[in-house]
Amino acid sequence: MENSLFDKDLLSIQQARNLSKSAKAAYELFSTFPQDKVDKIVESMAVAGIEASERLAKIAVEETGYGKVEDKVLKNIFSTKNVFESIKNLKTVGVINRDNSKKIIEIAHPMGVVAAITPTTNPTSTVMFKALISVKARNAIVFAPHPHAVRCSFEAAEVMANAAENAGAPKGLISCIETSTLEGTKELMASPNIAIILATGGLAMVKAAHSYGKPALGVGPGNTPVYVDKSANLEKAAKDIIISKSFDNGVICASEQSVIVHKDVESEFREYMIRNGTYFLNEAEIEKVGSVLIKNEAMNPEMVGKDIQVIADAAKVSVPAGIKLLAAKLAGVGPKYPLSREILSPVIAYYISDNWQDACERCIELINFGGVGHTMVIHSWDEEVITEFAHKKPVFRILINTPASQGAIGLTTSLTPSMTLSTGTWGGGISSDNISAYHLMNIKRVAYEVNPVNSSGFNTKNIENNNYSVESTKNLIEDIVRKVIENIYTNKI
Repeated sequence: MENSLFDKDLLSIQQARNLSKSAKAAYELFSTFPQDKVDKIVESMAVAGIEASERLAKIAVEETGYGKVEDKVLKNIFSTKNVFESIKNLKTVGVINRDNSKKIIEIAHPMGVVAAITPTTNPTSTVMFKALISVKARNAIVFAPHPHAVRCSFEAAEVMANAAENAGAPKGLISCIETSTLEGTKELMASPNIAIILATGGLAMVKAAHSYGKPALGVGPGNTPVYVDKSANLEKAAKDIIISKSFDNGVICASEQSVIVHKDVESEFREYMIRNGTYFLNEAEIEKVGSVLIKNEAMNPEMVGKDIQVIADAAKVSVPAGIKLLAAKLAGVGPKYPLSREILSPVIAYYISDNWQDACERCIELINFGGVGHTMVIHSWDEEVITEFAHKKPVFRILINTPASQGAIGLTTSLTPSMTLSTGTWGGGISSDNISAYHLMNIKRVAYEVNPVNSSGFNTKNIENNNYSVESTKNLIEDIVRKVIENIYTNKI
């Protein structure tokens, strides 16, 4: 057994070396392609991905045992059709912008070969998404799939590669390690042929991606809380939460992990939750479900993306037929409350708050317990509450009156359509954006002189024309200081 594992590692390492070398050669050629040829290739990839969405979804569920086929079909379509629509008009070749007023010209350059680490939870959709945005920016890409999702990830990469090559892309531009091991993934990320790492996976993998001395875009975990304010449309809030958290059995990391509801509307809201398919666990059942879902202070991988009945059977809990979501009323957050963690299953924590201020603090507790930088949701029509939450929460996606899973990726909101939701420096990343093709290209700037130097130093004429002066600057600073002092004394800071 040890020899076979050793041989598998060696094979994976060799594949990483071969594919990264071929990708570098393909990139060198592809980087010279004009915009129209790039766009034609990307469109062909998107069409092929849409056509293969159902087949790939079935393979993914069959191989991983995670989620639902019908929901994975929707994710595959989103990751091809919606993503393509969002990037199709993006300029990624040559001069992409001229600012005549500032006399600056922007020129796009590709980054090189992308090492793409993909997860078990969204294996095919993530592959197609990353392939599209990488090729749009004129990069090559090599995938290192999760060992438990190799076949479906490889199939998705093959769909993208074949479509690209049929449209004129060089062979080797898109490829995937077929014998995927941790050692092979490490070899790929360390390869001198790799220019940037695009990592989606567990926290350990994302941290590893940042340790190879090259640029990396990683995705951290989410522990998304949703606050239901007394001003909310309670029926819509309940339906949104259930739709989102039950979607693909909860494997999207942006999905709601906990509900915090204002006490004044809790009874009515709970009734809407029950009416739309939520079963509230009692204390004994909460303990049983928690012990099944959480092992060694982490999500039990055997329970990720499983149907409710599978979870109930494993926990020896009787659940009525037709239930879409299990809810667990908790008194606190942290290791003593296992279900307050990120749960990639259709199970959600449930809290009651005395007021929105208490709810605000509870949300911060939950975010700090495994979801810093990611996402939270507010169901409210009170702009004061929304503003206060938005300013105070340590996350980069504040979603209002929408399902979290669909809102965070840009399906029900105007956020950039993406399957890679970065968590900023708070979550250990370099970006706080929804990652897209724009993040995978370098931009060179040609800047003409606008403020010439005369014999006495810098020309002050331009400064005067722009109404800048020592006196106006002094007045501006004094005004800012005065406002800060006023805010301090009025407890606004």
